[in-house]
Amino acid sequence: MIDIKFIRTNPELVKENIKKKFQDEKLPLVDEVAAFDVEYRAARTRADELRNQRNVKSKMIGGLMAKGQKDEAEKVKSEVSAMAKELAELEVKEQELEAKIRERMLVIPNFIDDSVPIGKDDSENVEIEKFGEPAVPEYEVPYHVDIMETFDGIDLDAARKTSGNGFYYLKGDIARLHSAILSYARDFMIDRGFTYYVPPFMIRSDVVTGVMSFAEMEGMMYKIEGEDLYLIGTSEHSMIGKFIKTTLPEADLPQTLTSYSPCFRKEVGAHGIEERGVYRIHQFEKQEMIVVCKPEDSMKWYDKLWQNSVDFFRSLDIPVRTLECCSGDLADLKVKSCDVEAWSPRQKKYFEVGSCSNLGDAQARRLQIRVKGEDGSKYFAHTLNNTVVAPPRMLIAFLENNLNADGTVSIPEPLRMYMGGKDKLVPKTK
Repeated sequence: MIDIKFIRTNPELVKENIKKKFQDEKLPLVDEVAAFDVEYRAARTRADELRNQRNVKSKMIGGLMAKGQKDEAEKVKSEVSAMAKELAELEVKEQELEAKIRERMLVIPNFIDDSVPIGKDDSENVEIEKFGEPAVPEYEVPYHVDIMETFDGIDLDAARKTSGNGFYYLKGDIARLHSAILSYARDFMIDRGFTYYVPPFMIRSDVVTGVMSFAEMEGMMYKIEGEDLYLIGTSEHSMIGKFIKTTLPEADLPQTLTSYSPCFRKEVGAHGIEERGVYRIHQFEKQEMIVVCKPEDSMKWYDKLWQNSVDFFRSLDIPVRTLECCSGDLADLKVKSCDVEAWSPRQKKYFEVGSCSNLGDAQARRLQIRVKGEDGSKYFAHTLNNTVVAPPRMLIAFLENNLNADGTVSIPEPLRMYMGGKDKLVPKTK
């Protein structure tokens, strides 16, 4: 959410940013906010004047009564009563205008960084760098579900009976591999100085609207019927929400956190849910990294976060690349974002396995997360998040890149301690 003071003084710059994101339908919101803001400030000024006048006149009543000037006192009482009525009306008007302003402010997109490429959608995202050599073996690489089935490691049919499309049962070595990857990701981030958390998996609506845009919320979140609770789509939601309405001493920054959680998503939109596969699903597990820092440090942390993901995947012999998200592909709260994509030998292309985002002070402004400087000044923190790993999607990349010609799957050294010392998985069927 942008500072309303900036909208007052620089409305054309706000509109220019909206145009860069190809959201011209939101342009009228800037003028509406400005107009409502004028009304709001006028109402507040008048209300303050009335409160001062009421206080003065209320004190007069006692003095007049003490002098026996009852008629004059009654006249002043009448004036005070009229003021109270007008003040009550103004307070209601203030609340209504404040709500209208916030409703629109929550929809106006955050300012994108000058380095973000301008483009309409994800087809115009820009490759930054490749890490590792993508290879296509001479032998055929089967579809990931077919690979899992050779290990008797997945049951989609049973999941459809219990839960419908977009769910799965993992079992045996594949389930163990899934857990091993998450355990390794946890320890990988702890070794990099991040504090490990297991957060709440449900959050209240004020946290939801603080961490994400309405469009994202509608397409992602599951609402708990009859409760002011939503299932989280990522642990970022809980972890940033942890700081709601807090003021952090500057000396306590940065806050570097890594969190595990299941994630629940409607996946409403053009992509849809896969009938057969675990790439786009309603439920998965993820290890996340979150940073709360000073504004001047946020770009430095942005680079550290995506590099963590690259290092993690390369430690498991998986080639990856980073892809800069263009302006039209950025969610409304994001200042800058890049995707980490893993190589798929079967598809002979890269696919998304994680996303790193700098949100500037947008979430902090919505959630009232402030920092108190050493000089006593207060300002909004910057927040960032990035995926460490999100199996079972990551299992696709892992299985394809570690599959051998005989159908076995090699286990890289970092995972072996979590897999009982195994250096490969042997299929049960072919």
